Amino acid sequence: MKNVLFLLFSFLIVSCTIAQPGSWSTKSKKAIKYIEEARNATYILLKETGLPDYGTAIEWCDKAIEKDPEFTEAYEIKADYCVRAGRIPEAIESYKTAINTANFYSGTGYVFFDLAVLEMSQGLYEDAMANLKKYRTFKNANEDYLKQTEWMIANCEFGIEAMKNPLPFKPVNVGAGVNTFEAEYFPTLTVDQKQLLFTRRTSQYEGSQEDFFVSTSVQDYWEKGEPMPKNINTPFNEGAPTFAPDGRTLIFVGCAVEGYGYGPGRRGYGSCDLFVTEKVGDKWLDPINLPGAVNSRHWETQPSLSSDGKTLYFIRGNLRSSGGRAMRNGDIYVSKKQADGSWGEAVKLPNNINTPYSESSVHIHPDGKTLYFSSNGHVGMGGFDLYMTTLQPDGSWSDPKNLGYPINTASDENSLIVYANGEYALFGSSREGGLGLLDLYEFKMPESIRPTKTIYMTGTVFDINTKARLEAEFSLVDLETGKEVVSSTSDKVNGTFLVTLPINREYGLLVKKDGYNTYSVNFNLTVPENSDEPYHQDVPLVPLNEVGVENILANVLFDLDSDKLRPESYVELDEFASFLLKHQNLKIELQGHTDSQGDDDHNLDLSKRRAKSVYEYLVGKGVPADRMTHEGFGETKPSQFINDAGETIVRDDAYINSLSTEKEKKSAHQQNRRTVYVIKSS
Repeated sequence: MKNVLFLLFSFLIVSCTIAQPGSWSTKSKKAIKYIEEARNATYILLKETGLPDYGTAIEWCDKAIEKDPEFTEAYEIKADYCVRAGRIPEAIESYKTAINTANFYSGTGYVFFDLAVLEMSQGLYEDAMANLKKYRTFKNANEDYLKQTEWMIANCEFGIEAMKNPLPFKPVNVGAGVNTFEAEYFPTLTVDQKQLLFTRRTSQYEGSQEDFFVSTSVQDYWEKGEPMPKNINTPFNEGAPTFAPDGRTLIFVGCAVEGYGYGPGRRGYGSCDLFVTEKVGDKWLDPINLPGAVNSRHWETQPSLSSDGKTLYFIRGNLRSSGGRAMRNGDIYVSKKQADGSWGEAVKLPNNINTPYSESSVHIHPDGKTLYFSSNGHVGMGGFDLYMTTLQPDGSWSDPKNLGYPINTASDENSLIVYANGEYALFGSSREGGLGLLDLYEFKMPESIRPTKTIYMTGTVFDINTKARLEAEFSLVDLETGKEVVSSTSDKVNGTFLVTLPINREYGLLVKKDGYNTYSVNFNLTVPENSDEPYHQDVPLVPLNEVGVENILANVLFDLDSDKLRPESYVELDEFASFLLKHQNLKIELQGHTDSQGDDDHNLDLSKRRAKSVYEYLVGKGVPADRMTHEGFGETKPSQFINDAGETIVRDDAYINSLSTEKEKKSAHQQNRRTVYVIKSS
């Protein structure tokens, strides 16, 4: 609760000087001499070494108290030095004893306020509230601190109720593979939860500095964290990283050092800027200042990248003070990625999220709508608490919800990230029993504060003939809304990609590369059993000069037993129309196919009508009719696939009957119900 204790320090500067020689509450000259020695102990050593000797000062205070147990000011001054020395329980007891001395007098009530601040820092909310209410009764009480008193009372009331209704919370240290005797914090995960990147404050150089380390999960164990390469980690500070879901883009914070700048080859605009690097194959490129309008003359820090790679949340701050609660305030901003790859002008989140005080540690969950952050400006347990807010369909944000006790405590909480599945979270803590100064811990998220569960899909793009890995553009589209939810490229070296998928939606994947036919596949994630396991979808691209090869339009969908196109089909058909208009030499045949269930003649007629519906839609989009034909084949041409042994398997009735489960049979029939196009000439 450092921010609250700062408030007390500012008040103590005044309070510890109110009793001057000649106005002490004691007549013991020896006791007064000891108090003067206490003051000298701090001032003399401070002048000589720059380090005040609070321990010795406290000893002199104890000697003064021993001479006169009713020496009120001795207890108050001792409390002051105990606070400065970090001995908070002793300070509380000293204030309480001062109040109970025979000569106690507090014209402005400052002791009750100081005591309440300390009690709040220890989670003693009922005691703190009683002293705050006492402080309100003093007519000469400081007006600014009276305003602060109302805020603190609200926090005490919240803290009391929260502690009466604790959430299940059992944090577990993530282990010696990650945590050391030094400080580890600001974690970020790839969406498959296999790579953990974190900041470690190291002492390998003179003084200390921040560097990045990466740990890999093997059989639910985090292996020893390895430092990022030297073009990422420098002798300067790097911190607060955020991964793209696939782990191939990294945005982090670099801060300028007077006389040295931001490090070798790096330029910036303010005291701290955001930098970006990309991984190509197994190599990280040299970081550059984040292109666009995010970085400013202020400080930008603690970025969090959305799962679609298009939205960046971060903290922007400046030096200011408001009510004594935070000297270096930060607000949450958001920036959108532009068509040219740069980042647009940053916009501050609304005032129901940002407060006049300080927000930090922002984290956007892979579901794209649940935002977690830390703040000392919303009612909570007293210091920096963790909160969540949800993006609404109209673009507004819900009022923040405190994550509750004991996730939040009287201490400061921050650095929270939640796994893609929403079931677990990571955070940094200096709690007892750790391996070092600050460790990373994992805990199971209570149901009431979980985000929307997401899974992920991996795949590899390759040439269907040569098997060469390909860099290609891909996009995921929500078929209900028609909106693109992810747009990215596969790795230019190994052709791999990884994307996140919030459950209970239906998606279409479209993959494009010059010189190849567009590839599409459909994902229906509305079935509960589909939500537990990740998808793997390889993408074999067919060259444009391949004549006679079947290309499936996987997201062309029809109503049951009907030739009426469902609206979800329009996204892919519009994309296909653009493809045909771009490649004007192509002539194609549109083909409809059904499964083998039902009447043969009816299936044949239905397949012909469906192929014609697609033909008419494309003509309506401007594709010349003389470049297309359409035909239906009913159940006569089952779909095919290549198994792990490299054999071509036909999904005919014999194959379907050999399958062991109804789920597998249903899937095979679904594969046979398809609309395709075949290139006749190019």
